[in-house]
Amino acid sequence: MTAIRIALCQMNVVDNKEENLNKASLMIAESVNENADFIVLPEMFNCPYSNDKFIEYCEKEKDSPTLTRISALAREHEVYILAGSIPEKEKEKLFNTSYLFDKDGNIIAKHRKMHLFDIDVKDRITFKESDVLTAGNDFTIADTEFGKIGIGICYDIRFPELARIMVENGALILFYPGAFNMTTGPAHWELLFKSRALDNQVYCVGVAPALNEDASYHSFGHSIITNPWGDIIAEADTKEELIIGEIDLSEIKKIREELPLLKNKRRDLYEIIEK
Repeated sequence: MTAIRIALCQMNVVDNKEENLNKASLMIAESVNENADFIVLPEMFNCPYSNDKFIEYCEKEKDSPTLTRISALAREHEVYILAGSIPEKEKEKLFNTSYLFDKDGNIIAKHRKMHLFDIDVKDRITFKESDVLTAGNDFTIADTEFGKIGIGICYDIRFPELARIMVENGALILFYPGAFNMTTGPAHWELLFKSRALDNQVYCVGVAPALNEDASYHSFGHSIITNPWGDIIAEADTKEELIIGEIDLSEIKKIREELPLLKNKRRDLYEIIEK
């Protein structure tokens, strides 16, 4: 299959886990009605984006009500679901973790955010995920019926080495559930998704929560799909909405033949080493 319908569920995340799970369920059902093949939820879709809420909302993987719900929906609707991310607890550590479910509701990949969002933009925004979260150490490339995909989370997209490693391991689509804010979003969100797609001649998909003015953290929204030429083929605004974008994986081969960036790389002079 080369044509894939991808659903971007830009949901409004509130300070109530059950309401968030109900909203995710409704948007998944709507995506299925729109014949989506692959459904993506935002970063921290069951939880307000706040360090104190990560602690309050965290779940262990083996008995997670969130993952149980998403697994059942993937199985019921026979669709792939990338469950954005949730605060995952393992022993005494918390991780920002994304889970990929196949059509049978099985977890076939998980990605723990590798690069923690520790920033201080003077007079604009300060946030330090590392006060609460632990960074993941694993590259995440998953096999699906559509081909291999790579998974990062939000701030991970700012590190081009990660994207290149995933692509060199066969990923044709890079997914980054994210939650850029109203400072970094207008400045960098579109630019980064266009750049990672263009650099690696793949599709890039970002899904964020909608802007919630009542929350302490204001998400930029603008869930997006960019193609291997660097063009935007689907994008939301800041409000809650479902976006369906259709991609054609055959475009990757065509563009790589026309503009052979990966082939022309000077591997005799430099390489990215995966430790």
